[in-house]
Amino acid sequence: MTVKEKIEELRAELHRHNYNYYVLNTPEISDKEFDDMMRELQDLEQAYPEYKDDNSPTMRVGSDLNKNFTQVPHKYPMLSLGNTYSENEVTDFYERVKKALNEDFEICCEMKYDGTSISLTYEDGKLVRAVTRGDGEKGDDVTDNVKTIRTIPLVLHGSNYPQSFEIRGEILMSWDVFEELNREKEAREEPLFANPRNAASGTLKLQNSSIVASRKLDAYLYYLLGENLPYDGHYENLQEAAKWGFKISNAMRKCRTLEEIFDYIKYWDVERKNLPVATDGIVLKVNSLKQQKNLGFTAKSPRWAIAYKFQAERALTRLNLVTYQVGRTGAVTPVANLDPVQLSGTIVKRASLHNADIIEGLDLHIGDMVYVEKGGEIIPKITGVDTSARSFMIGEKVKFITNCPECGSKLVRYEGEAAHYCPNETACPPQIKGKIEHFISRRAMNIDGLGPETVDMFYRLGLIKNTADLYRLTADDIKGLDRMGEKSAENIINGINQSKEVPFERVIFALGIRFVGETVAKKIAKAFKNVEELENADLETLISIDEIGEKIAQSILNYFSNASNRELVRRLRETGLQLYRTEEDLSGYTDKLAGQSIVISGVFTHHSRDEYKDLIEKHGGKNVGSISAKTSFILAGENMGPAKLEKANKLGVKIMNEEEFLKLIS
Repeated sequence: MTVKEKIEELRAELHRHNYNYYVLNTPEISDKEFDDMMRELQDLEQAYPEYKDDNSPTMRVGSDLNKNFTQVPHKYPMLSLGNTYSENEVTDFYERVKKALNEDFEICCEMKYDGTSISLTYEDGKLVRAVTRGDGEKGDDVTDNVKTIRTIPLVLHGSNYPQSFEIRGEILMSWDVFEELNREKEAREEPLFANPRNAASGTLKLQNSSIVASRKLDAYLYYLLGENLPYDGHYENLQEAAKWGFKISNAMRKCRTLEEIFDYIKYWDVERKNLPVATDGIVLKVNSLKQQKNLGFTAKSPRWAIAYKFQAERALTRLNLVTYQVGRTGAVTPVANLDPVQLSGTIVKRASLHNADIIEGLDLHIGDMVYVEKGGEIIPKITGVDTSARSFMIGEKVKFITNCPECGSKLVRYEGEAAHYCPNETACPPQIKGKIEHFISRRAMNIDGLGPETVDMFYRLGLIKNTADLYRLTADDIKGLDRMGEKSAENIINGINQSKEVPFERVIFALGIRFVGETVAKKIAKAFKNVEELENADLETLISIDEIGEKIAQSILNYFSNASNRELVRRLRETGLQLYRTEEDLSGYTDKLAGQSIVISGVFTHHSRDEYKDLIEKHGGKNVGSISAKTSFILAGENMGPAKLEKANKLGVKIMNEEEFLKLIS
C-alpha cells in the first residue's frame, strides 16, 4: 500500500467512525483507537504535505490562526419564518394553504431548534462552504469553524447525492456543554453566556477555530436546496440526506390533517423539555417542493411555512421604575425596570410596557410585584400584577408622561394609534440618531464599520446631524477619536463611499419614511424612475401602486411636504446616491400590459405566483386580488378556485393560461 493509499484509507475510516459516534451514537471502536488513528493520519499528513486535503478529518481540531470572515452572497435568500402563537393562527395558515393550492397536500412538522442558522454547500460530495444567515441576502463565510463540528460531514457517504446542493440547519450548543462552559467562565470571573443560542452564535464567530473545536458545537439540518434533488417531498429529501451522513431530527412527521398537527404540537410542548438542546417551537412546512414554489414568498418569509412558538414562561418580580425611550419615528415606549429574574434561559432586568393604554389597564404602581413573560421567548413584557402582594408601602401610580423625555416637546397621539409621539422629528436627538442608524443598517445602505455607538459619538461631537452629513466625513475627521484608529477610519469612509452603489429601492427604504418598509420601497422603485417623480406624485398616483393604500400614500406626501426632508433628499442626491432607476433596472420593462388589472389564480408549472406578479408589473400591468368588472383578465393555472371561475364567467372576464400569457409578453 502506498503512502497516499494509506492516508486515503485512514481518512475514509475516520469519517465513518466519526459519523457512527456523533450522528448515529453507535461507536464501533474505543476512543483510544480513534485517537490513535487520528494521530497516525496527522503524522502522515505532516510528513507528506503534497497529499493535503481541506476536508480531511484532521481539520476537525481547528487552527489557532486568526482569519477574518468574508461576506458571501446566498444563492437562495435565507428568509425568516412568520411566527404564530395560537392554534387559531395555525388553523388560519392551514386554511390559507388549502385555499391557495386547491388540491391535496401534506404538512411536514419538525422541531424549531433554538440556535444560529447556517447554510452548507457541497460539491462532488465534499463540504466547500459554510455561511451564516447574515442579513438573509449574504452572510459570513465560517467554513473553517464549521469543519470542527463533528456532526457536520466533511465528505458524504454513498454516491446518489446531487453534484452540487445546499443544506441548511441550526448550529447548537447542548445544555450540558453550555452549563460546563459557564462554570468555567464563572471560575475565571468572566461574564456568563445568557443562553445556549448566544453561546453557539458567539462561538461560531470566533476567529480561532481551535477554540471553536473545544466548544463541542452540534448541528441539526432541516432544509435541502438544489436543482436535482432526489424527491419532490421535503421530508423524503431529508430522509435521503440522513443516508449521506447528515444529522437529521428523528422528530419529523408528515401530517395530513389539522388534528394530526395539533397532536404533534401538544406532544412536543411537553417532550421538548427532555431534549439535549434548546427548542422554542414547531415548524410547519408544505411538504411538496412544487407546491412550495407555487405558494411563493412574501418579502420576508415563505407562504408555505410557519413557525408555531410555544407558550412563554412567566416569572414574578418587582417593578422599581418606569423610564421612556424615543424611537426613530418619534414613538415613545415605556420601559419597566425590574429586579433581575431568570426567564427562559436569560436574566431579565427590563421589560416593555408598550403604551399608555397598557399601563392604565394594568393599574401599575411602583413597587408592584409583576408577572413577566417573553413574547415568543424573545422580548420580555409585563402581562399582569399580583395585587394581593400590595402593601401600604406601595409607591405612586404609574402615569404616562406628557412631554418628550429627550427634547421636552409636547407629545401627540394620532387618531387610531395606541402610541404617543414626539413631533419634533428634525431636532429630537434620539429620532435623529435613530434615522441615521436605520439609514446605515444592513437592509438599507449597509455601511460597514458604523454602528449605534459610533453614530452616537459622531452626533455628540457635532460631526453629523443627519444622514447627508455622513458623506461629508473624511478619514482625518474621525481618526484619533475614541477607539478609532487610522485603519478603522478608512474602513468607515470606504463603507460610506461604497453605499453609493446601493440600488434605488434600498435608498428609498433607507430614507425612513413612515410605513415604507422593504416591500413598499420595491413597489415605489418600480413605479417611479427617480426620487423627483416620487416627490411630485399626488395621492391618486400613489394609491394606484400595488400594495400602497391611503395611509402609506399620505405618509409619503407628509414626508415630502416637510422642507427639511426635501433639503435632505436634495443633499443625498448630490452626494451621488442612486435615487433613480439605473439602465439595468429599466431594461426589460415594457408597456405591453399597461392599464390592465390582472388576477392570478391556480397552480403553475413554468413560474411561481410571485414570479408572475413580477412579470405583470415589469410589463406595466397591475396585480389585483379579487375579480370585478374592471378585471382585464385572469392568469389561471391548474385547479383554479371554483368560486373565482364562476365569478369570472358571470362577469365575462377573460381567462388566460400560462402559455398564452407568456406569448403575450414575449
